[in-house]
Amino acid sequence: MKHLRAMLGLILILVLAFTGIASAQGVEVELPKLNLPKPGQKAKEGNSAEKKLPVGSLRLSAKLTEDGLIILSGIIWRVFNAEAEADGKLTLIAKANGGSTEILLAPGEYLVHAAFGRAGATKRVIISDQPVEETLVLDAGGLALNATDSTNAAIPPFKLKFSIYEAEAAEDGERRLIVGAIAPGTVVRLSSGAYHIVSNYGTVNAIVRTDVRVEAGVITQATVQHRAAEVILKLVSETGGEALADTSWSVFTESGELLFESIGAYAPVVLAEGTYSAVAKHRERIFEQEIEIRSGQNREIEVLATF
Repeated sequence: MKHLRAMLGLILILVLAFTGIASAQGVEVELPKLNLPKPGQKAKEGNSAEKKLPVGSLRLSAKLTEDGLIILSGIIWRVFNAEAEADGKLTLIAKANGGSTEILLAPGEYLVHAAFGRAGATKRVIISDQPVEETLVLDAGGLALNATDSTNAAIPPFKLKFSIYEAEAAEDGERRLIVGAIAPGTVVRLSSGAYHIVSNYGTVNAIVRTDVRVEAGVITQATVQHRAAEVILKLVSETGGEALADTSWSVFTESGELLFESIGAYAPVVLAEGTYSAVAKHRERIFEQEIEIRSGQNREIEVLATF
């Protein structure tokens, strides 16, 4: 047993001696590589895609008047670069719909525009790393239009259309159209101020023009009165007879201006109060009759064909 322990000790001494000699003679040992920068070179930074640019919060809201309530819906927000491009146009940076909103922007200077129907307001803002809150006052109201005949009877809505123009005419005498083809009762949002209104009853010459003023924060109701009537023309061979089919119709003013043309047994038309000439052509024969239009008196008018 003593001899065995002595042999094991001798083997251990020889192994240690051999390892020391190998190290002293330069046996290579693989070490973990360190990604160290070369002299004069900066160490690599983290992935640039992970870096976040600084942003600021722009919180926006709008009112119709200075002391009014915050508008809850219906606003179109647009944010532009404050500096125009080479072509003179502003670059759109962000857009949002609704009422109050929050937009995140890089620090800088911007133009904010709030559109509420045909009303709007613009404000210049500066964004930093701190939240910015802005409330735009639109100074706007609403306009709802309607019309009656001279008896104050309601006119069927599908026969009415309205157009809104600027109150002041341009140098050429024409007014700029703001919005057209408006159905009666529709609330149009507008900046406060005066406007020129055109109401069309039918599609011929029943037209009324008037000026209205829109007040900020309220809906202005405006009703115009038409002095016109809807008549139905028919060609008959005898009073109270059946309308003759395949009839071509023309209606002229007293001065000879053509106002209306139609083909058929019946010719419904809305005309302003006044005197006209109705011309019916049937089987190559022409029949003409003077007709009188009285405001509010909707009726059938017979043109007598004498064969």
